[in-house]
Amino acid sequence: MQTLTPVTPETTVAPTDALTFTDVTKRFGSLVVLDGVNLRIKSGEFICIIGHSGCGKSTLLNLAGGFIQPSSGEVRLRDKIITKPGPDRMVVFQNYSLLPWLTVFENVFLAVDAVYPRKRLPEKRAMVREYLNLVGLGEAMEKKPPQISGGMKQRVAIARALAIQPQVLLLDEPFGALDAITKEELQEELLTIWNRSKATVLMITHDIDEALFLADRLVMMTNGPAATIGEILTIPFDRPRNRERILEDPRYYDLRNQALSFLYERFAHRE
Repeated sequence: MQTLTPVTPETTVAPTDALTFTDVTKRFGSLVVLDGVNLRIKSGEFICIIGHSGCGKSTLLNLAGGFIQPSSGEVRLRDKIITKPGPDRMVVFQNYSLLPWLTVFENVFLAVDAVYPRKRLPEKRAMVREYLNLVGLGEAMEKKPPQISGGMKQRVAIARALAIQPQVLLLDEPFGALDAITKEELQEELLTIWNRSKATVLMITHDIDEALFLADRLVMMTNGPAATIGEILTIPFDRPRNRERILEDPRYYDLRNQALSFLYERFAHRE
């Protein structure tokens, strides 16, 4: 049996901590999904979570979003316990979640208007244009979702999330449905936007290469039920990241092999 080194919980929140999970357990009826999760995420840090299906990745994200509450333990945004969703945490889903009868501009404006009702209309419209230009959609603002590609739809979703200037960005496999070329393009764009916004990012992925390119740390979950954090890899590559340079670095393959060993040897998923 593989012995794990537990992540030690700390009772105080450091000033640099943006998001903390302390002794978090989540049950749905008699099923224990997460068991004793401890994780501290620093402000501006980019964290990727990986693990087999059923390991509680989405549950962890939903706890951070405030959509569900822990059965025991606590999740904090800085020094406040998370009890409900809020505009300080925005989620980008794999399925875009856009309103098809609204234009690209209107989809983003809807979020900005809801979060900043007291801002003047020209200021809100300027915010929308700024973030749509940032994701390369300045020429597509008046198009509707059925008129644009999957990659463009995901750009709209990212722009909508970032336009309200959240403290934490929660990404639920945002590139999982895209082709390989579009996925790599959006990964590059996401890093460019993140370098500018400096939001804290918690991202679920099934793609080891994606995680090693994007993340500061890779959190690897044990199998469910009663899943927990099995190991955390620190990604040593300098920022801004260059994909070609990383692929030439021997450390990349060492890290990749560690992640593969964790997932397919130490915690191989058996039906």
